[in-house]
Amino acid sequence: MSEVRWWPETQGDVFGHRIRELWTEQLGRRLDILIAGCGRGDRVAIERVDIRVTGIDEDIPVLRAAVGRRVDLDARFVGDLRDAPLLPRTFDVVHAAFLLERLRNAELVLDRLVNALRPGGLLLIRMRDRTSAYGFCDRVTPWWLRRLLWKRFAPPEAVGPLPAIYEQVASREGIHSYCLMRGLMIAEDYSGSSGPALRGRHPRLARAALRVVEHLSGQRLPAGRDEITLVIRKPQNHFARLI
Repeated sequence: MSEVRWWPETQGDVFGHRIRELWTEQLGRRLDILIAGCGRGDRVAIERVDIRVTGIDEDIPVLRAAVGRRVDLDARFVGDLRDAPLLPRTFDVVHAAFLLERLRNAELVLDRLVNALRPGGLLLIRMRDRTSAYGFCDRVTPWWLRRLLWKRFAPPEAVGPLPAIYEQVASREGIHSYCLMRGLMIAEDYSGSSGPALRGRHPRLARAALRVVEHLSGQRLPAGRDEITLVIRKPQNHFARLI
């Protein structure tokens, strides 16, 4: 694994900078970008870069509607991500924002995303941390209560509520172990705070609840860091494990 750049929280437009660097490395060749989990509406800021963007997401009504509203996608797929039509070594960049924590068989889907990356390509991940106070509350709250709280706490423009599965890979330890086993290089690792309830109608109440969870957990579930942001590179080295 390469030396990892650690930061306490996300510093600016990390993903956009890395995509521009990759475009420069490729001498201005068009970049093929896959947005996995495109139903949430996350976009990568990549002005003045020649790109072709494909979006995929699960077939959930609220996500299907959101995908249909996007005008920045050149191609799209909505369905079971374990069966998404992803050919090997097709994309230069895979951008997966807040996807892994809402999937079952998340490692299987992640394997398919990595397989779709060209050697030297970038895997850009943002995810909610299952070992944070926010992640804990999200995954243990019953679905009916999550739907009720979403209407009262989430920002009006947020897409959801979405499934909260949080398999082990949706944690810093889990994703680092995954990358080690697959021969992937983590170049940058950031922590941040971006939970919908913290940006919604009652952020102070949400933060107070998270501090209570942090205290009751003996500080094992931090209240101030719920997001993990990773820049991961698929190696060019042919001796690395092929996925």
